[in-house]
Amino acid sequence: MSLELLLPVEEIAVAHTALQSDLSLGNKIKLHSKKDGLPDLENIQIAIIGVTESRGAVDNVGTGKGLEIIRKYLYQMFPGNWHVNVADLGNVPTGSETGDTYFLVQEILGQLIEQKITPIIIGGSQDITYANYRAYDRIGKPVNIVSVDNRFDIGEMDPRLNSHNYLHYIVMDKPNNLFNYSNVGFQTFFNSQEEIDLMDKLFFEAYRLGGITKDITSVEPILRDADIVSIDLGAVRVSDAPANNNAVPNGFYGDQICAIARYAGISRKLSSFGIYEYNSKFDQRENTAHLIAQMIWYFIEGFNLRIDEYPFESKKDYKKYIVLVDNETINFYKSDKSERWWMEIDFSHNNLDKSTLIPCTYQDYLTANNQILPERWLKTFRKLN
Repeated sequence: MSLELLLPVEEIAVAHTALQSDLSLGNKIKLHSKKDGLPDLENIQIAIIGVTESRGAVDNVGTGKGLEIIRKYLYQMFPGNWHVNVADLGNVPTGSETGDTYFLVQEILGQLIEQKITPIIIGGSQDITYANYRAYDRIGKPVNIVSVDNRFDIGEMDPRLNSHNYLHYIVMDKPNNLFNYSNVGFQTFFNSQEEIDLMDKLFFEAYRLGGITKDITSVEPILRDADIVSIDLGAVRVSDAPANNNAVPNGFYGDQICAIARYAGISRKLSSFGIYEYNSKFDQRENTAHLIAQMIWYFIEGFNLRIDEYPFESKKDYKKYIVLVDNETINFYKSDKSERWWMEIDFSHNNLDKSTLIPCTYQDYLTANNQILPERWLKTFRKLN
């Protein structure tokens, strides 16, 4: 599937760049315009992709419109001291059926990911995450998904895939390449106890809104191991992001969701990032479009700060801490460079003893020292064994 199928960036957004400073982001990134066509992707590391599909949106029809407003605010910002090359490749055409759009998104994102280009997906409803996940089929490796959402979106295996049941499809459909799913920011009253119990049964991770907002830095280890980060704007409180028919009073503040976007960009494992459920007809004074533009800016800022860091590659720059909990020995590693933490898990696979490292926090280390197995270690151990 060729990228030639992508539609150019809206003319009104392209024209807006002529009004901006030559130093603005709109005049620094490469644009797919009607006049100049698709840009050369050589040395491009990040590509913005718009999705105009909205038929899978539950109670939020209209999510495929107004992407030019987001672009307007993004283009007029100034880049940081970045070495990252960015392109805006325009929009995925809407298929005659939603399945056609999913297929186009899957193929286009898959091609970009294979080329080591990280797509930023804007527009559409969160069921597009399913197409994003299926894009990894061609790579054939386990996938970790982090969803920033006040709901789990497990739903029922309805004949029609939508924004409230896409996770059910990801879990049940073949080939099943999902290794781990983490939800960040769920609100208990939007999720049934059966769904909460199912998350635990599947060894998935779920973090309540209150726990994350107490210390927004606690989200970094969760995002550090993600391949896909999918953000539902419904996770942001209505006062900060009104452009969503499902917006609610409680949620992340604007600065908190930007911090999450920045941590996502910093994760060197992450290879696709999506912001969904923007509905321009509810966007008072275009506040939400402006916030999404800032989220994209912070993601690129984080991407620019990526460092190659993983203790299994070289342990010389890490301090090792050995903790005995009951009959389990857990090795913790702390980076001298970034002060980030990992913990080691031993497991058996095909009668072979193996080990892996998963991101963790200093609090996990303290928990182990108190003779309690960290919850993240326990769930991963059970999943691997």
